[in-house]
Amino acid sequence: MSAALEAGQVLEPRTYAVTRADLVRYAGASGDRNPIHWSDRVATAVGLPGVIAHGMFTQALAARAVAEWTDGAEVVELGAKFTNPVVVPDDDAGVEVVVAGTVRSVDDGLAHLALEVTCGGTKVLGNPRAVVRA
Repeated sequence: MSAALEAGQVLEPRTYAVTRADLVRYAGASGDRNPIHWSDRVATAVGLPGVIAHGMFTQALAARAVAEWTDGAEVVELGAKFTNPVVVPDDDAGVEVVVAGTVRSVDDGLAHLALEVTCGGTKVLGNPRAVVRA
């Protein structure tokens, strides 16, 4: 990692666009072809507000931000709860997911990051966190 992380450091938020095309590609790569991730008809029939992003796709965006902030440092731990769906409209723009972070502590060669992952101002991951080798 080229940039040293310091306790209390606020990391520059990262914004990622998520489109239906992204969900289709992720479904193919992950094998999770559940139609709630591509069909409005199915998603609304099961009580969702529309097509939603895969939870693991959303968590992968958090991991991407961590990799960008740390220049690809080894990730020792990455965790979160899936608390709110990321609803993805059927258009070319999609929706934006924002990943923000703060360095909680750095000790014993490990940096502990507290993350905040939101979509439209709503937290979509609960207690998102990462630990990287500092």
